[in-house]
Amino acid sequence: MKLTVWTYEGPPHVGAMRVATGMKGLHYVLHAPQGDTYADLLFTMIERRDHRPPVTYTTFQARDLGADTAGLFKKACQDAYDRFKPEAIIVGASCTAELIQDDPGGLAETMGLPVPVIPLELPSYQRKENFGADETFFQIVKHLAKPTEKTARVSCNVIGPTALGFRHRDDVAEITNLLFELGIEVNVTGPMGATPSDIARMGQAHFNVLLYPETGEMAARYCEKEFGQPYTKVVPIGAGATHDFIAEIRAMSGSTVQLDDDRLRQTWWSRSVDSTYLTGKRVFIFGDGTHVKAAARVARDEMGFEVVGLGCYNREFARDVRALAKEYGVEALITDDYLLVEKTIEDLQPEMILGTQMERHIGKRLGIPCAVISAPVHVQDFPARYSPQMGFEGANVLFDTWIHPLVMGLEEHLLHMFRDDFEFNDAAGPSHHGGAVQHAKPEPETAPEAATADNVIWLRDAERELKKIPFFVRGKARRNTECYAAENGVFEISVDTLYEAKAHFAR
Repeated sequence: MKLTVWTYEGPPHVGAMRVATGMKGLHYVLHAPQGDTYADLLFTMIERRDHRPPVTYTTFQARDLGADTAGLFKKACQDAYDRFKPEAIIVGASCTAELIQDDPGGLAETMGLPVPVIPLELPSYQRKENFGADETFFQIVKHLAKPTEKTARVSCNVIGPTALGFRHRDDVAEITNLLFELGIEVNVTGPMGATPSDIARMGQAHFNVLLYPETGEMAARYCEKEFGQPYTKVVPIGAGATHDFIAEIRAMSGSTVQLDDDRLRQTWWSRSVDSTYLTGKRVFIFGDGTHVKAAARVARDEMGFEVVGLGCYNREFARDVRALAKEYGVEALITDDYLLVEKTIEDLQPEMILGTQMERHIGKRLGIPCAVISAPVHVQDFPARYSPQMGFEGANVLFDTWIHPLVMGLEEHLLHMFRDDFEFNDAAGPSHHGGAVQHAKPEPETAPEAATADNVIWLRDAERELKKIPFFVRGKARRNTECYAAENGVFEISVDTLYEAKAHFAR
């Protein structure tokens, strides 16, 4: 176990909470110490939910450890049923409660509650949040779904969306509409929006659409084995993947309906003259395995970027991501250590990052633009507007959100170039206010440090010239110049050194 300031994933019981919070008519009784209710804030503050998660905590304290903690759990179970009257209950333990080995599943089974009680065995010290969500939904499907006759019309289940997922709400709406246009009914969407009664009729569908393998693949595999339901392998993120997804759906369903893709504007805009400036931009991609794989394809094949590095934090997808990295000619970074991710980004000096909220913070510190493509995310990644990542509209959204940091970066560079102009001076008041113009004062002269083999210094004129370079490639220019100076025994970098290095690396 490693203490850290940031984590890409929480413990597995948070994954179980994501499933319970996404569903209706399901309640989660969590054996946990006082203080573990902090997880509620993930949903009420970050996801902006208007109600608390359907979770009852035992909230035992230190003084309870020498007494009957098992009794506390049984009382919490009974109180939860009496108060909420759920259709089904899932029970489990948090990291700390796991250590006292009260066996929540066995205790709940002896109570004789009149609804299904589903025990969760989530190894808190070996696995993490996405596994917890995947295992929880699998157990719910395993306990509740039954073999049944198929629907008269071709139908499917949409599997994987949960609470606190990255744009899951809008992705489900986009893909449901796409399936409707193909003439396919959605039988059940789960976990998000489903009740235990809905889960019981999942066997009616002809096949399953797996949108998020991190949180739904175990359930999809179970349904394939038990109910003969094949499931989709393509995640429809990006224009190319969406067309591949449609072809896969046609093969499973026999649909021949022609789709109108006029609303797909991303492909034309990516080829337009306004986007040629983006071609060849160096990007680093990091997040969960599914979104990283999808983003790499979009970045290279649809946006014209150069992928200089990629990786994921969930080790369950390490093999897939390593194979993809080999295809792209880069080395995969499989880690949940954000400091290692930051060091890799600093070394690669990409012009843009596609990552999580962690990489957004890293990008701010390093002066590199970042677009968020994957959980973990923050409150700004749960917009009130419709903003899917999947389907044709999702491709449009990706184009907007990915190029925005680069275009704004160019704008910032132009403002920086004209910073000495009286209108763009930071000290000048807004023109529409008629504010008096104040010219910038010259920077005070300071004594330069002594240059040595271990301390290459930049002369003031060279620093000024370096600042004229766009901020999103400035780091690379600085690094190349310092490497050139070191190779040539130069300890003081002048303007001439800067341009000599530029000519050297341009060959």
